[in-house]
Amino acid sequence: MLHDPKGGSFRFDAGAVCLDFAHTGGEGQYAVFETLHEPADLGEWLAQPPLAAVMTVPVTARELTAAKTLRQAIWDAAHAQAARRPLPAGTIATINRAAAAAPLTPELAAGATTVGWAPPVRATQALSTLAREMIELLSGPLSERIRECASDNCPLVFVDTSRPGARRWCAMERCGNRHKLRALRARQATAP
Repeated sequence: MLHDPKGGSFRFDAGAVCLDFAHTGGEGQYAVFETLHEPADLGEWLAQPPLAAVMTVPVTARELTAAKTLRQAIWDAAHAQAARRPLPAGTIATINRAAAAAPLTPELAAGATTVGWAPPVRATQALSTLAREMIELLSGPLSERIRECASDNCPLVFVDTSRPGARRWCAMERCGNRHKLRALRARQATAP
């Protein structure tokens, strides 16, 4: 669920957890969308599904800074890939540096019906897991399906996992409906 600082919210599925993470705030004009103000905010975000990485070691201010740096790199890489531009070298280096840390280790729970993360669970491990997912996304078969919303004023990026590969909007209930409404009004204005 994404929340607009001007009010309102909408469901948004970026198609990859690393891209969901990229939409937790940002720099410059995107600072108004910031959700990771304190280390505890990062811990809360990581604990939410689908990652569901409940920290067993408190998140530090250094990890929060590293998270924001990785988030910006994921954002920049996704936008470059969506525009079919080369990825900036600094962006690649940041993602690779985060991925080099030990990732979260999956652990089968008693009864073998659920999976969790083996303790200790640290933010650095979760960030490594997100960076590795971004590497797989950029180098895998879905890399050509990374898209930016087709709306003129929406910068959200997503992986188009639809079967025909024809997704255009961040969310039909937001930008898709706005486009349909504008098209309808334009047709009505030109109708005799």
